[in-house]
Amino acid sequence: MKLNTLSLSIMTMGALAGASLTAHASGYHFGTQSVSAQATANASAAEATDATTLFYNPAGMTRLQGTNFSGALNLVAPSVKYNNASASYPTQPYAAQPLPNGVTVPAGLNRSSAVSGSTSGKLTDDLLAVPHMYLTHQLNDRVTVGVGVYVPFASSTEYQRDSVLRYNVNQTSLTTIDINPTVAFKLNDQHSLAIGLIAQHADASLRQYANFGGSANPALNSLIPGVGGGHGNSDGYADVEGKDWGFGFNLGWMWEIDPTARVGVSYRSVIKHSLKGTADWTTPATLAGQAAASRGYIDSDVRVDIKTPESLSVHGFKQLDSKWAVMGDVTWTRHSRFDSLSINYSQPKSAPYSASNFAGQTTNKTTLVPAWKDSWKVAIGATYQYSTPLQLRFGVAYDQSPVPDEEHRLSTMPDNDRIWLSFGGKYDLNKNSSINAAYSYIYIKNAKAQVNGYCGGSTAGAVNCVSSYTNGQADYKSHAHILGVQYNYQF
Repeated sequence: MKLNTLSLSIMTMGALAGASLTAHASGYHFGTQSVSAQATANASAAEATDATTLFYNPAGMTRLQGTNFSGALNLVAPSVKYNNASASYPTQPYAAQPLPNGVTVPAGLNRSSAVSGSTSGKLTDDLLAVPHMYLTHQLNDRVTVGVGVYVPFASSTEYQRDSVLRYNVNQTSLTTIDINPTVAFKLNDQHSLAIGLIAQHADASLRQYANFGGSANPALNSLIPGVGGGHGNSDGYADVEGKDWGFGFNLGWMWEIDPTARVGVSYRSVIKHSLKGTADWTTPATLAGQAAASRGYIDSDVRVDIKTPESLSVHGFKQLDSKWAVMGDVTWTRHSRFDSLSINYSQPKSAPYSASNFAGQTTNKTTLVPAWKDSWKVAIGATYQYSTPLQLRFGVAYDQSPVPDEEHRLSTMPDNDRIWLSFGGKYDLNKNSSINAAYSYIYIKNAKAQVNGYCGGSTAGAVNCVSSYTNGQADYKSHAHILGVQYNYQF
């Protein structure tokens, strides 16, 4: 079924797409999977002093003696606000029009009728709690095994139901959980290698409104000709949910140059997902059920195939003296995998909603072209051993956004470049256990989005477009606070 032409697309990748921004790392990563790393703005991948090294560089597990456990909890307070929003419906037909992103809309879509509703508000301000757990065990002097259970992606945003941007996805959420068994090999006293398997479960949802209330030219103003009420008076909406398991791997290499210095490289593979779920339509009372079904606006199955990006990290650590150590990390992420996205919609098989009712309509496949680019993150950090039990930790990072320009910025993911400022500490409770605490402030550059509601087709109305062919824009201000606490124990 054709129901969410822009719908599941915008979220699911732009949630695992996309989701939206809960203001962590650029793109759609959560941003931190360790409180000890968070305190250095994630610059400490080569430090490898607790079990969370399994995520940042699993080869570092060979530096851990015995059995090690780390359990972490991040509390995230994001703030994503929009203002100066506006949007317009298509009204009278006129000549073909070019859009800023290079797409040309066919003749027949003149956008001069304003969408009414809220023009500012909060997309998210909920407190989010995210746990992570790691366990490593040294089998012998050469081999260490481990397993990590952590959250790589987590986000949620929601516009008011009367927002002027409601036709361009109104609500999104995304949660993913990785299970990552890993083995590390110490080749000699200086070099270690590691490999791990990743099983990733993704759960995504979205809500998108559709305009069924046409006026002067119902063939263009409304998704279903003949429905009255005027623009905004006969809105319907779809609630879409999808789940899937995907699989990938991670690799690590670490070189102990000497007892005070080491460098490492780690790699996380692409993970393919085929998110499958359902679309639940709520149509206005002014619209007869058969009329909705005849155009594909009826509960149905949905599927979208996506790929999460691979990443490559290079990092180093140097102990300067008995008090100070410095560290750094450079990470490249292949966000350009989110160049385009195809969404597949099934058609009802039972009468009276058989495939024959959809004769003459366009293919049940929709493509989104966000044209994301590869991005870089650069982080530097330091530690200071204040006393025997207490170590202070600091870090700063620059995290580049993959969004190329405002014409390609998703309304549910107003992502932009950001700066991390982090500090924290580690306190040794005894010779076997310690606790980490960290605070991070994430400054996100103000953003603007130009939302294009054109969904394809050689002529206006050729594709059932859940965005109702509306165009819009808005300004965004975002930031986030992250608090973390972590307990480490060595058996």
